[in-house]
Order: sequence, then C-alpha cells, then structure tokens
Amino acid sequence: MGSVSLKIGDGTARFKPPSCCSSVLNFIMLLSILITNLFALYAFTYPQTTHQTHLHAPHKNISLISEHVSLILQEIVSSQKKLAQMEKELIGYQNIDLSRPNIPNELKTFLQHHPLPLGKDSKSGITEMAASVGHLCSSSADLLSQYMNYKVGGACPDDWSVSQKLISKGCEPLPRRRCFARLVPKTGLFPFPLSLWKPVSDKIVGWNGFSCKSFDCLKGKKLGGDCNGCFDLANGLEKQRWVKARGKNDFLIDEVLSMGNRNIRIGFDLGGSSGSFAARMAEKNVTIITSALNVDAPFNEFIAARGLFPMVLSPDQRFPFYDGTFDLVHTGNGLGDGARQDKLEFLMFDIDRILRAGGLFWLDNYHCVDDERRKTVMQLMERFGYKKLRSVVGEKVDLGTGKPKIYFSALLRKPARG
Repeated sequence: MGSVSLKIGDGTARFKPPSCCSSVLNFIMLLSILITNLFALYAFTYPQTTHQTHLHAPHKNISLISEHVSLILQEIVSSQKKLAQMEKELIGYQNIDLSRPNIPNELKTFLQHHPLPLGKDSKSGITEMAASVGHLCSSSADLLSQYMNYKVGGACPDDWSVSQKLISKGCEPLPRRRCFARLVPKTGLFPFPLSLWKPVSDKIVGWNGFSCKSFDCLKGKKLGGDCNGCFDLANGLEKQRWVKARGKNDFLIDEVLSMGNRNIRIGFDLGGSSGSFAARMAEKNVTIITSALNVDAPFNEFIAARGLFPMVLSPDQRFPFYDGTFDLVHTGNGLGDGARQDKLEFLMFDIDRILRAGGLFWLDNYHCVDDERRKTVMQLMERFGYKKLRSVVGEKVDLGTGKPKIYFSALLRKPARG
C-alpha cells in the first residue's frame, strides 16, 4: 500500500514508506483468521446431548462456520475500502473527483498510479509511483480541466493566464503536460553582461493577456510591490537602486557584501520584480535566483532577457531548494503587507531553512502597514536568534500615491544552531 509522489518542478521523487494502513489491514486479517479458528474449534468440540443431534452436527457446524466466515470476509472488504479511502485522502490530489463529467483524459492519465516494473522496492517499500499536484487544485477543478485540455503532441494552448490563476489559488505544483510550449523568437538579445542594463525588445514577449503591449507602456506604471517604473532601465530610478541611497532605509550592495565578509556567492531574491537586484549582484560576481509571477506584466521574460535566472514561484509554495543552500536571502514586500502572523511564520521558517548558518537575511524597504506589524516582524527575527547588523525604520513618500509610508529595513545574520 506504499506510495510515492513526484515533486513537480525539480524533477525529484519523494518516496513515502509504507503507511500505517498496511499494518492495520494485516492485523485485521490476522485477527479474522484467529476468530475463524476459534469458531471452528468451538463448533467441533461442543458436546451433543442426543444421537439425532450428533447425526446432524457436522452439517450444522459447517453452515455455522460458513456464515461466520462470510461475515468476516465482508468486514475485511469493508475495512479495505475504508483504508483505501484514507490513503487517497492522505495522498492529497486524489480528492479531485476524476469521475466528474468534462474531466480531460490527460488529467486522468497524469494522476493515475503506475506500478513499479520490478514490483515492490525492497528499500522504500513502495509498490507504485504517483505524480502529485497541489492539494488546493481540487477547489479549482474547472480551471484545472481547462489547463489540461489540449492535443497530445501538439502545441500547448496560449493559456499562461490560466496557469497563473491556478498558482495564485494555491494549485501548485501544476501537472506536467504533453504538448509543446508556444515559443516567441528571442531576437535582439545582448550578450552578458551587456544584457544587464540594455533595453529589452518588445518582440521577445507574447503580449496576449496583458493590458500593455510594450515595455514603454509599462515604464510609467506602478505594478505593486517593488515595481515602480522597474522596466525603465535607462532613465528611471531603477538603475540607481542599491548603488545610490535615496534615504536612510536604503542599504548599498557594497556595504552589505562587506558585512558578509565577502563570502556571499549565491542568493535568492523573493519577489524580485524585474530582476535589477540580481543584475547588481551579478556585477559583483554573485549569482541570484529571482522569484517572480507574471502579474500584470511579463516579469519572467524580462528577467531572462537580461541574462538572469527567473523562477515562477509564489510565496506560499515551499521553496524547492535544499537546506542551507544560500549565502543571502533578499526580499522587500515579498513577505506581504497584511499576511496573517501564522502565515508569515511559515514563510520565515522556510526562508530560515534555505539560508546557511552565517548567511545574511536582507529585509529591504518592507512596507509596514503599522508599527504593530514592524514589531511582529522584529519579534519573529528575535525568536530565530538572528544577529542584528543593521536596522532602520523611516518614512518615505510613495511615488505612486505621494503619501508618506512607514518602511522597515534590516540586515540580519543567521546563527549557527546545534
């Protein structure tokens, strides 16, 4: 009864040892055999009072045993069904009702279990492989069906907005598909490192689904989070960030790298907008992976065109990195403005997991909706035992609204724990 789930995205398999359901079922079967033997022993050894009763005893005993065996078998079948349902619920994705009408065959094919070709694995105890999807996909079954409705071996539908909606609803990882992605010719790309700050051609993006149809249109827009004119690499404020401070909340990259004892090699930028932080770090020979979603703009295409590493990843997904991978984790409003405290804790614990001991956590101009929010974040950092290298709270005028807002910046070092 073992199972295995494939984690979409990093291509690795996570094996799950035999569940307790298998042990329970074995115990029930053993108990059934024991009860059956006791009934048989009782039936054949029970004393008879008359010769006539003695003559008909074998027939009655056999009938009695047959009835009890039938009842026991019924109980075993019922228990097997209940245990199978329990395992389906534990696996997660099987709460998607594949018997519903209009469920694409591709979705059924992807989710079906595949027995191991050589039978049960002696080390893990698994007997079959099962591909996984996010557990919240069941609440978006119609969208998921739309996403998996395509011609096998043909071109994938132009439906990036559907996948974006599924991810935003917590349906991640998405199922794999057997179709060819629609590719836009990448013309006009510059070699690295010239690509870091050169204008990006509009021709590298399929603009279907966006209100803007060019990067010039996006340059003057505030798209939320850290993107305020973030597509203007020549004349806007984007090129000055992290090299020229506009206020006391702004930390400079050279300062941060010196506090990291020049041991910063790889980092992760959560909610990295158009990738300018990664570009500045690339100039310092530091590799940065930037997470971004294409909300209102083609962020991922823009980052990749600059010769940087984008990753489609929402803050709600467990980061697909090994423990202690990064020397630096950087984020601004990637923590979310008004997330619940427990949700913020889950996110911060995952950030802590992927950051190595002695690594730096850079909270960069985090917008605090109020002072209570700032205290919550700081108390969480204190719980982790991080060493505070620098911490600043101040007001800045929001370029979109013109109103002052409270921003919080901090540079913290992760301790070495036992």
